[in-house]
Amino acid sequence: MFMKLRGANFPLLPDRFPLKRRILSAGSWSLAGAAISYPISLGSNLLLTRLLVPKMFGVMAIATLVLTALTMFSDFGLVQNIVQSRRGSDPVYLNTAWAIQIIRGMLLWLLGVCVALLVFAGGHAGLWPEASVYADPYLPYVIAVISISMVIDGFQSTKSFEASRHLSLGRLTMMRIMAQILGLICMIGWIFLINRSIWALVAGVICSRLLTTLLSHTWLPGVVNRWHWDQPAFQEIVRFGKWIFLASILGFVANNADRILLAGFVNSAVLGIYSIASLIIGAIMQILITVFSQVSYPALSEVARERPRELKRSLYRLHTLTASFTYFCSGLLVVSGNTLIVLLYDPRYAEAGWMLQILAVGLLKIPFNLAMSGLLARGLAKYFTSLVAFHVATIVLIPLGFHFFGLPGALWGVVASQLSNVPAIIYFQIKYELFDLSKELILLPVFFAGIVLAKGLNLAVGY
Repeated sequence: MFMKLRGANFPLLPDRFPLKRRILSAGSWSLAGAAISYPISLGSNLLLTRLLVPKMFGVMAIATLVLTALTMFSDFGLVQNIVQSRRGSDPVYLNTAWAIQIIRGMLLWLLGVCVALLVFAGGHAGLWPEASVYADPYLPYVIAVISISMVIDGFQSTKSFEASRHLSLGRLTMMRIMAQILGLICMIGWIFLINRSIWALVAGVICSRLLTTLLSHTWLPGVVNRWHWDQPAFQEIVRFGKWIFLASILGFVANNADRILLAGFVNSAVLGIYSIASLIIGAIMQILITVFSQVSYPALSEVARERPRELKRSLYRLHTLTASFTYFCSGLLVVSGNTLIVLLYDPRYAEAGWMLQILAVGLLKIPFNLAMSGLLARGLAKYFTSLVAFHVATIVLIPLGFHFFGLPGALWGVVASQLSNVPAIIYFQIKYELFDLSKELILLPVFFAGIVLAKGLNLAVGY
């Protein structure tokens, strides 16, 4: 079955089905994808940490951070625009967004090469501390090569954005899992067929991005992209996207300040060990972020457009699931983080255990990120950005913590900065009638349930 829209034929996406049915379907696919993706990610990490030395993960963490920085510093919220806009299914609008994305990808690649040159020059000029990650001789070359992935991403089809808008996540989820598996195969193949170097990690990233872009054009339903430029569409994207642009820059700083700052305080090996603890916390966060971006935000945007009085009720339905999961994981890892690292990793990574226990406290913030999605769904991008800015203002706690208490103090600074804007989020929820105290408090015992289970697990393994 097909529908006609400005002269373009494309498969009818399931926006005519009831919202509840689409949320359940999208949520199931999103969680299933996370349930498959996380074991692959964890398994590959366990394997690669045994094949490669810790400092390679430290260098790769910073190279990836540079790419993330460039991406976030140029983000005009194309996904959010297409999901939220009433023109989000218009081929003219979508093709204009695709043209913007291609231009952006090319510029990001050039900027990535420039950053690599600056890092290289800084190293030769002695600007970086010798023991820091920034002085590693491999870093500029890795940044330059991995920047190619941004050109590849620029050509990715807007069909993936349409799938998010319509909560049609089946093929999108399978596509991402296939890309992840291909990336892992490329890494392992490089290690065994070529050498055990950091280039195995780089090859995995590029192969994964290539498959994602190819499948986005050939396998997903939706508008077939053609080069097109529509000035009104461009203006609408910029008008909404200017706040997303600012929020993305601030969000990058807020979410990556730990690695940015720690890379200047510690060497590659210590940062590599920290990245293991951060990976486990990040995997949990990624599950929820995926649900927020692929399910919660599109669903809340549709409710805000069509039934605004039901937004609070819909928000807390999603909050119950989110908070239950994150509070339980936080309580579990606060007590059993050391045990988990001892069971999963070899002795070289033992220090990641106490780091994981500290970072687990920050998981308590995640349910409040859902409330921020609710504000954005109502079109309150300005307040969304101000909340991210508040978080950024408190990252000063990380160097202060390191100065007075060393690495543990820095990690507690990370957690404190993550939780710092919770009072402000609650304020905006109350202001726009999106807050329910009873539903917030009733789920807190789940945190203590996680602690109880963790103690039982510690006793069971004799740790």
